[in-house]
Parts: sequence; C-alpha cells; structure tokens
Amino acid sequence: MSFPLILQPANVFFFTPKTLTSFPKALSSITMSDQPESTKPTSQNALQATQNYPVPLSPPLPPISKNIELARAMSASSKSSLFSLSRDDVVYEDQWLIVVNKPQGIYCETVLESVPKLLFDSAESVAGTEAIVPELHLANRLDRDTSGVMIITKSHKVAAKLVKAFTDHKVSKTYIARCIGSAPKWERITVRSGHGRSKFGAWRVYAASDVGRALPGGSVVRDMETSFEVISINGHGSFKEPSEFRKDEDNIVVVEEKSVIDGDAKKDEILVRARPRSGRTHQIRLHCQYLGISIRGDVKYEGVYEWKGTTYEGHELHAESLSLEHPITGIPVLFRAPLPSWASQALQP
Repeated sequence: MSFPLILQPANVFFFTPKTLTSFPKALSSITMSDQPESTKPTSQNALQATQNYPVPLSPPLPPISKNIELARAMSASSKSSLFSLSRDDVVYEDQWLIVVNKPQGIYCETVLESVPKLLFDSAESVAGTEAIVPELHLANRLDRDTSGVMIITKSHKVAAKLVKAFTDHKVSKTYIARCIGSAPKWERITVRSGHGRSKFGAWRVYAASDVGRALPGGSVVRDMETSFEVISINGHGSFKEPSEFRKDEDNIVVVEEKSVIDGDAKKDEILVRARPRSGRTHQIRLHCQYLGISIRGDVKYEGVYEWKGTTYEGHELHAESLSLEHPITGIPVLFRAPLPSWASQALQP
C-alpha cells in the first residue's frame, strides 16, 4: 500500500510546538530534551554547527537506557541456546514460505536458526518423508523486543521477490503498541519526518525538510511516515480490525520543530495501531516518542521502565499483520499474529 507524496496545502500543516499543546506560553512546560538542543554546549552540536549537519529533533538516549538495554541483550543471548519454535508459533506455511509469530525478547536470527528443526520434526512425523532443509531467508526483521509476524522464505527466488515487494512499498504492515502519555486529542494522525543516525550512533527524528542532507559518518537523512489510530485509552475503547484502518488525510503532521511535551500532565495508558509507510529502523518507536506517547518499557525512547509497581523487560510493540500478494501465486494474503496478553489487558477498564 502506498500513500500519495503530494497533498493539497489545505491538508498538510507544519508541526510547531503549539500543535500538541494548548497551554499558554507563560505556563511552565518542557521539551522532550528539557532544553533546546541547539543551545546545549555539547561536542555533537558543536560539530554539527561547524559542518552544517542537520540537528536532530528528538533527544539523545536517556542515561538509564544503557544498562537496561545491556541486561536485556544478555538475557536474549542466554535464551538463544534454549529457544525452539513450536507448531503453535506457525501462522502459515506452504512450500515457499513459513510465517511465524516471534516472541518478545528473542532475536530474529534465533528464530531463523530454529526453523530447520521445526521443519525436520514436521517431516519426520510424516511416514516415509525425507527432511530437506531449504534455503531459509528472513523476509522482514523485527527488533529483539518486538513480537509478531515474521516471514521466512524457503528459496533465494522467493526471498528476492519479497525484498522487492517490501522495497516498493507493496506490503501493508500494522503494529499494536501500548503507550504511556497524555491521552491524545486526535483519533487518527499521520506523522512525516526525517530519520537518521546521529553522531554517536543513535537513531533520531529529523525535520522533513532535512531529508537528503548528509549526516556524520556519511549517511543521509531519509524520509519516514507513520499513520496512527487510537484503539483505547485507559481500557475504554473497542478493538478494530486492521482492515478498518483509515488514514486521516486532514490530520497530517509534517515535522519541522521539536515537539513540546507537558511533563506535569496526567499520564494515561493508550493502545494504538500504527501503519508505517516506510520501514526505517525503530520508526514507530521514534514517532511515538515524538508524539509524547512513548511505548511502555521502551527505555531507549523515553518509555517508562516501571509503571504502577511493575517493571518491564521489553517494550510493548507487536507486529500485528502483513498484507501482500503471495510472491509465487499472486493471490492477496493477510498474515496475522494473535494479540499478546498485554494488548488484550489494555482493552479492559
């Protein structure tokens, strides 16, 4: 599914700090970084100013994230030798591909490495069937702590076809995220911004007008676009099918300024569905942070680590569905992974 890149001016507005807030200028408020980044006496900003690099609009990684992320990575590594897929994890399978529901806290590579055993065990269960391990490839990747739909192809040919489908934006993806922040005033919104890696390697949000500009290290700012819809707030709402998702053409945010978040505002639990048009690293997580509704447990992007007496061992983001034309038959297919328990709980008041 693709979205038009050119819209009438009446349908697009440029994002300024006033967009997310309605409080007077005199009222005390904070930005996501507490201080305009361009005024901070950091070596990163000094270098950017000297070499005319674009300045990121989202804050650097919080100090707390380093140790927590390290602990999570070590935990995932320790699980890798013990992990194995079961038939219950399989969403769909045919002679060309297998679709699985990846658990939270497991690396994609670990899932891929466990597929041969699953296929071998399945073949052994059929009398007289010889197990032949196919050429397995990951068609899509998920972050370590993101659960949900993963496609694994069984040949180079099918892998190449799916890579092209993803590159050409012919695969429609939906995600479910449980966020913490002030309840949004919008029901549906689309965010367009730049995306890039800052001087010290962190992925950041950049202005849409910075797309194409060079970054430290030789990379460039790339475009990213995500559409969101609210499913429930504090358990109040109703679940909608992914097919009912509709982009609001009248509520498109084109990012050009830092967002302003009222740090003293009441915090709510918000369940959202996200549909990314592009496929940038940490895209949904970055855009949730920018909107002031960071994903619960996502310490890298200002998500709460502890909430109501409970600590979270990973962020709560789930790859809900993938919709595409089958790479061999051409038949439209929709692959869906069951909702995780945290998503079901978020629908209960």
